[in-house]
Amino acid sequence: MQLDNLEAVVKVLLERSANKIVLAAPLGLGKPHRLLNAIYDAVEKDKDCSLKIFTALSLTPPKAGSDLEKRFLQPFLDRHFGRDFPSLHYAIAQRCNALPGNISVQEFYMQSGGLLNSSQAQRNYNSLNYTHVAAAVAEKNINVLVQKVAREPGGSRLSLSCNPDLTFDLLDEIERLGKPRPFLIAEIDPLLPWIAGTAAVEADFFDIVLELPGPAPKLFALPLQPVTDPEYAIGLRASALVKDGGTLQIGIGSLSDALCQALYLRHRHNAEYRELMNRLAPGFLESDLVRQYGGAEPFKTGLYGASEMVNDGFRYLHQAGILKRRVVDDLELMQRERDDCLSDADRERLQKEGHWLNGGFYLGSQDLYQWLREMPESEKNGIGMTRISHINELYGGNETLERLQRRDARFYNTCMMTTVLGAATSDALEDGRVVSGVGGQYNFVAMAHTLRDGRSILMFRSTREQAGTAHSNVLWNYGHTTIPRHLRDIALNEYGVADLRGADDEDCIKAMLSICDARFIPKLLDKAKRELKLTGSFEAPTSWTQNRPEHIAAVLAPYRKNNLLPEYPLGCDFTPVELRLVKALGFLKSKTASTFGKIKLIAMSLISPSTPDIEAMQRMDLQSPGSMKEKLAARLVSYALKVAK
Repeated sequence: MQLDNLEAVVKVLLERSANKIVLAAPLGLGKPHRLLNAIYDAVEKDKDCSLKIFTALSLTPPKAGSDLEKRFLQPFLDRHFGRDFPSLHYAIAQRCNALPGNISVQEFYMQSGGLLNSSQAQRNYNSLNYTHVAAAVAEKNINVLVQKVAREPGGSRLSLSCNPDLTFDLLDEIERLGKPRPFLIAEIDPLLPWIAGTAAVEADFFDIVLELPGPAPKLFALPLQPVTDPEYAIGLRASALVKDGGTLQIGIGSLSDALCQALYLRHRHNAEYRELMNRLAPGFLESDLVRQYGGAEPFKTGLYGASEMVNDGFRYLHQAGILKRRVVDDLELMQRERDDCLSDADRERLQKEGHWLNGGFYLGSQDLYQWLREMPESEKNGIGMTRISHINELYGGNETLERLQRRDARFYNTCMMTTVLGAATSDALEDGRVVSGVGGQYNFVAMAHTLRDGRSILMFRSTREQAGTAHSNVLWNYGHTTIPRHLRDIALNEYGVADLRGADDEDCIKAMLSICDARFIPKLLDKAKRELKLTGSFEAPTSWTQNRPEHIAAVLAPYRKNNLLPEYPLGCDFTPVELRLVKALGFLKSKTASTFGKIKLIAMSLISPSTPDIEAMQRMDLQSPGSMKEKLAARLVSYALKVAK
């Protein structure tokens, strides 16, 4: 059924569901926001109706808090997302604990940190590994599934494009349970890139195909983040653990961006890369760990990407000529590829049919979406968007083939904190509140242990700052665990690499202490001795005293200056004046974390000679402040622009 208006779709849906909608929607980009809002609004108005939503990662643009944040953020949001971006009504209500009694939302992954104070979100969070979601949701008696799709250029097929991750698995689980097939509704988005292969279906796969008239709102794009010195130190160390001809999985965020830039340097600027690595981590490139599991040479064979999430990092690596190893679903051919005895016919087939990247969903910047839209079809055929059961586990099909394809796999994920015994916390706080979700992290950590040549690398920053005070992210213990200590593998931060696989507790603690910030080592060392995990005679090597942020900053400074380590390696969404303001506003935020800090900052801004950045003050609409509040804000911003470099 083809429809072109929301009201007609909602009417059909309410009639078919007898006013009791149990709805599944993809995570992230694949949600049809306009359709979901129309369904939500109709049910909210009619208390005889009910709506249960099962989904994850309900993306909503950020909201400014303070007056200064609004002055900076609102013009950026209007430009980046578009003034007509349809924020999800249920997500806004949920954030404010304002969902009505006849509507509930259950998610297995949240927008990071956005719902810590939402009782409705916290109570209805479902802690699931990504690969277990389809089976769990199939039990919920789903009667409708909605999904954003792309239409085939010049054809009639539809593509699940950004989100084939769970749809096919969910429908198979529902059929396995003998439950009725849900009503399937597709909303065509003309901006969504067409992806063929396993993501494509015939139009009659869906019961309703909705194509709304007029221009479509912009696709939700994640603003690219700046990369700090500690993050670059992490990415550089991580890059030496990637083996040419291997397999790569990465997450999203500035740590992954740093890793991708480091891989780019290794491939395109190898002499400078080696020089930098030898200054940052003397002897590391010659270590047994790098010799066995990584390398420092440019990529000749290249890498194959197998990641639940396709992001800007994979775009960057493919454009750099790094992500290029191709795989096909042919056991004998992949055996020949492993043994380096391919025929010319094999190479031709790999080039024509092979995938250099397989993923479950994609999400990133507008540059990522444009890249996917404009990529030549012959090249785009190398991307396989597919089921999460195929990406995140080895057991959904031909395990022998999967192992051959994913040779020398390196699974890079981030965590918030680690313990000295190798456990990691990635998704929640010890009070039980959920920051994000487990997602596929456990899947990849477990898979790394299953693959004989695979390694799991958990990347984390050594410290975090709260109210202007530094706290260690290496702890003795923590009240919540995402990855248990018995799955410890490689832990990596700006100060080093701890190879924990197969280590006993004593060696594990020594390895973790060796990458701890020097300010926190003595206390942890004493604790380990008291708890009988280290001998009383053990003394920390003097080299550990170098684990300080100023040392990292000094090593990286020349490479920052010559732009080998740019602030935004994968691209930047801010204008030059906005970049100056980002630093200034960040400075203000850090200096006002305490009452004393606020008073000191105000005093300094008032006594400091005013040399206003006219362009920046115009961007903040503070060029002609009127009220006392605006005048103070103008002084603060002007002062921060001068001192925050």
